Parts: sequence; structure tokens; C-alpha cells
Amino acid sequence: MSDNILTIAGIQMGCGADPGANLERALGLGRVAVERGAKIICFAECFAWPWFPRQADQSQFATAESVPGPLSEAIAAFARECQAAVVAPIFERGADAAYYNTALVFDADGTMLGHYRKNHIPQLQNYQEQFYFQPGNQGFPVFHTRYATIGIQISWDNFFPEGSRLLALQGAELIYAPMSASVIASAAKWERAIVGSAVYNGVFAFRVNRVEGEDGLPFYGKSCCVDPNGDFVVEPSGLSEGVILAEIDLRWVKTVRDIWPFLQDRRPEIYTGLA
Repeated sequence: MSDNILTIAGIQMGCGADPGANLERALGLGRVAVERGAKIICFAECFAWPWFPRQADQSQFATAESVPGPLSEAIAAFARECQAAVVAPIFERGADAAYYNTALVFDADGTMLGHYRKNHIPQLQNYQEQFYFQPGNQGFPVFHTRYATIGIQISWDNFFPEGSRLLALQGAELIYAPMSASVIASAAKWERAIVGSAVYNGVFAFRVNRVEGEDGLPFYGKSCCVDPNGDFVVEPSGLSEGVILAEIDLRWVKTVRDIWPFLQDRRPEIYTGLA
């Protein structure tokens, strides 16, 4: 394999009622990804939890994780052991006593580089997220891992293109999109959103979805990776739990941006109506 090729992964899995058991299974799949060459790994939205936001239930707040805490320490140890950068989406109990839908980002030495908090919070059937999560207050950070500069847009965020554009302008080469999508009729719409994000911003985009577990919702997988030209590096996967691997060449980001200079030709002075 060329030295310029980077293997990245998404972990597509379903969840049972026990977050600890879910974490162990996720880390087991993560080790499979590492054995197959993965250097960056992303889990799905709130990956160690069953999909509790399907209904409003005050008791679920007790399951939220503080950072640092046992879950973040376990992920840090995994990243350090495997020399892999990791995106770990969690249900966070913030130091400000608020609760967030958060993705923690660890570098390959186990250092936590920071976190991204989901900015756009839906309130839909089976997605009572506004009951649980405050909107993010960290903006749109990028994370300079050992292997690539990455950004994150969690689920609903991917339908708001301003976030992905800000990530690209800050140097993101890869945007991970962890989610919990369960309406199969919308699968094509999600894929178009991911492809659009990749094309408009000249980035790799990797969707990481759940599959059906014990939460009672038909999460349908279809995790996929798209290159900066909008072509599938990995076609949407099936419904089974497993590891989705993509081999990418980060040089393709510059190549495509040079051919299609969308970022260069922006005119921010005429976009003031967006604010």
C-alpha cells in the first residue's frame, strides 16, 4: 500500500440496554478496524447508549457521562494502545450542569484533543432531542490528529451547510458524520447531504450510522465514505453490524480544490444576510 494512503473506519453497530456492554463491543469492533489498518475510527451518535431520545424520560439523565470520566478514560486508553485517532460520540453531562450530544476526539497517543457539541437539535417523532440536549456552545472546531485534520457534524447538523463550510475553511480534510438515522425512506436524502458536503467543500465525508439493536427502532446502517469529488470511496453499507473501512489519499483534497476552486471564489462580503 502507498505511504500516501490512509485507512479510516466507521463502526456500525446496534445497542443493547447496558452502556458498559455496548462500549466493550464497540471497542472490540474498533480493534478489528485497527487490525485491518485503520488509523482513524469513528463510532455512531451516542454510540454506547441505546437510543434513549426516542421518548422523553427524566431517568435517562442519570446515564450521561462527565468528561473526564470512565468512558472517556476507556477511549483514551484504547486510542493509546492502538495508536489510532478516535471520534467517540457520547451523551455528555457538562461541567456547566447542562447536557449535550457530544463527540470526543482523541489523538493516537490517547490525548483528548477536544470535543464537538451538536449544534442543531431536532424535535421529531422518536427524536425527542430537545428534551435532553442543549445546543452546542463550542462552535465548529477542527482537530489536528496525527493522521489528518478532521471536523465533525453530528446527524441533523449535516442539513445545515454553514457548519461544514466553516470546518473546510479551517482546514478540515475529513468530516465525520456520526448519526442515528432510522427512517429508511430518508436514506437517499441523507446520502445526498453527505455527497453535497463533500463536493461543496472539497473534503472527504464519512457517514457512520447505527443498525437495529434493542432500542426498538429500525436503524438501517448504510454507512459510507465520499471523496472530495462526490464519488463514493465506499458505497453505502448494508444493515449488519460491522466495520466500514475506507482507503483515502488526502492529497486528493488539494487536487480537487485546485480544479474546483469553490473555497477560493467565495464572496463573504455578500453573505451578510446569513448572519
